[in-house]
Amino acid sequence: MSDSNMPDLNNLMNMAQKLQTDMAKVQDELARMVCEASAGGGMVTAQVNGQSQLVSIHIDREVIDPDDLSMLQDLIVAAVNQAMEKMKKTAQEEMAKLTGGLNLPGMPGMF
Repeated sequence: MSDSNMPDLNNLMNMAQKLQTDMAKVQDELARMVCEASAGGGMVTAQVNGQSQLVSIHIDREVIDPDDLSMLQDLIVAAVNQAMEKMKKTAQEEMAKLTGGLNLPGMPGMF
């Protein structure tokens, strides 16, 4: 007894396996990606990778003022946060390409 409206389970399994393989590829690519952002007109620049790790920070000598460390700290935080947000958006865009824009809960790599 077969219902023509029932989905083909083998086809669904193949689609799920392909999606899983494609997602692993995208996650590998994202892990190698680096996003950069700056604050203070480029005085502080931060780079983060797809694993949400800070990989580089550049601080222009002109922004280093021993009497105003809080400004430097704020610039560092701003640059790092902007770089992290860029990477998060990039990861979401790449994953959306695979899922057709669906926001699937529990999908690895979704921030």
